[in-house]
Amino acid sequence: MDHSQTDRLKTLLLVIALAGLVTGLGLHFSGRTDHAQTAWFAGVVPVLAALVVEIIRSLARGEVGLDIVAALSMSAALTFGETLAAAVVAVMYSGGTFLENFAEGRARREMRDLLSRVPRTATRHRNGGLEEVALEDIAPGDRLLIRQGDVVPVDGRIASAAAFVDTSALTGESLPVRLDRGSEAMSGSTNAGDAFDLEATREAKDSTYAGIVRLVEAAQASKAPMARLADRWSLGFLAVTVAIAFAAWWFTGDPIRAVAVLVVATPCPLILAVPVALVAGLSRAAHFGVLVKGAKPLEAMARIRTLILDKTGTLTDGRPQIVSIDSHDGMGADDILRYAAALDQASKHPVAQAIVAAARDRGLTLPIPEDVAEIPGEGVIGFIDGRQVIVGGDGFVAGRVGRLSGDHPELAAGSVMVAVAVEGRLAGHLVMSDPLREGAAEMLASLRRQGVARILLATGDRAEVAERVTEGLGLDGIRAGLSPDEKVLLVLTEHKNGPVMMVGDGVNDAPALAAADVGVAMGARGAAASAEAADVVLLVDRVDRIAPGIEIARRSRRIALESVVAGIGLSVLGMIAAAFGYLTPVQGALLQEAIDVAVILNALRALRISPAGLTAPLTRIEGIPA
Repeated sequence: MDHSQTDRLKTLLLVIALAGLVTGLGLHFSGRTDHAQTAWFAGVVPVLAALVVEIIRSLARGEVGLDIVAALSMSAALTFGETLAAAVVAVMYSGGTFLENFAEGRARREMRDLLSRVPRTATRHRNGGLEEVALEDIAPGDRLLIRQGDVVPVDGRIASAAAFVDTSALTGESLPVRLDRGSEAMSGSTNAGDAFDLEATREAKDSTYAGIVRLVEAAQASKAPMARLADRWSLGFLAVTVAIAFAAWWFTGDPIRAVAVLVVATPCPLILAVPVALVAGLSRAAHFGVLVKGAKPLEAMARIRTLILDKTGTLTDGRPQIVSIDSHDGMGADDILRYAAALDQASKHPVAQAIVAAARDRGLTLPIPEDVAEIPGEGVIGFIDGRQVIVGGDGFVAGRVGRLSGDHPELAAGSVMVAVAVEGRLAGHLVMSDPLREGAAEMLASLRRQGVARILLATGDRAEVAERVTEGLGLDGIRAGLSPDEKVLLVLTEHKNGPVMMVGDGVNDAPALAAADVGVAMGARGAAASAEAADVVLLVDRVDRIAPGIEIARRSRRIALESVVAGIGLSVLGMIAAAFGYLTPVQGALLQEAIDVAVILNALRALRISPAGLTAPLTRIEGIPA
């Protein structure tokens, strides 16, 4: 049964149970007692039947849950004519399952919105024209047009003079790379430059991206299922309930006392309080831009002991930024940036676009470039305000102004340098790198305080780049140059230290996200594959939302546990009172209702959780409705 069918079934069961209870009460107070009994019976039977089926399925999987107690109480109440009590239990049970399902359904709907933007087709050259084809229809030898911003759909060879591709989602390398004609391009990389042609060498199902998807599926299949919080209390509570009910019947000979015990024992504090607290936690987390795909992942987040972070696009911004401007002839830094950005307006290269963005962030006015000539992969030449300007790689610019390349300070690992010349003279250099995200250090410190014992970096990038970027963060380890399957192995290895959370954004992170106890994807700009494989999606481009997400999870779980302990304690007292004959089944059901209200009100406190250091919620990303 798919998710939509399950949603409809649980909604239908709640409606039937409510209709039976309300209709029966109406008939009862109008004096039509026999018809009231029938209405209550009719409202209980479908819920009980569905519950029995679910119990059989759970037992076949080797799982024992609190559902058995609910089934016993409804069955006993019907057997001995206490149909009103059975109807109340049916409403409580179906209401609890509906709440759990509602939370998971909401998460699924938001994920569908997120993933609906993923292209499922490619543009193929055919008979002198272009046609849109499904990915599965692409065959080796097909010539494809890869537009700027397109994801390479299949493995292939570059059929144009050159291409600039962003492989960060696959390799972790933060800056785009140039591929010349005949070079191999991997599916899952993104065209970061002008449009180019690709000759397919593999079908979509055999390409790099498909291989990573298979890794994801394998990781998900091998992942141990998480038990519901309520189910971890089930065996003990079941034993206590059966013992008290049996003792009441054995010593008094009155089966109604056993029924009353079972009705009072119906684990509504567990069935209701836990999902209410967790659903409230899910809602609160989403309020701050953290989409958790259900109550089970939220529970797991509360118990995380090890955090593994990807680098590019996760711990770092994933986009080159200017870190310094070095002047060579006394020209001011803003003037150097202004000339470079003005000319780079004519280029689509990601580094050029980053320079333009930096100039606009500084409020610089950029004139329109004139007589522009771009040498792909090298640089740009043109005129700004009547002055010749050259922007590009150091060798490219140095060769045109009569200087030796390398006349500049040594670059740090992972940095790139853009040279700027004005009127035949070297004006300076723009040094660019992929810096840490704002608030990364504070986030890691907050996670330490919340009980995360180990924090590791896992990246496909070079070790020297990873070490430079994370210097001073106090990480417990750096694992560099990792392939997707090696990231999975790291996650599995770290399980020995407790529950593991993996955070990533690229296609190469998806298998590790699926293998972790909790996988967290950067959904705002990350790859769709990682968002689909993850248990948690950050809807805002802020990795520092992990800390408040974990805090919300921990506090929601604590509130749920408080509600459970209080509710079960009161239920046990009620069971003892019923065993001694002080409560009838209907009175027991009403007492249980009062207990339910109390624990639900306590569980709703999760809606007021305010993570430390956060004042403004962030709930939307472009293209996703709030």
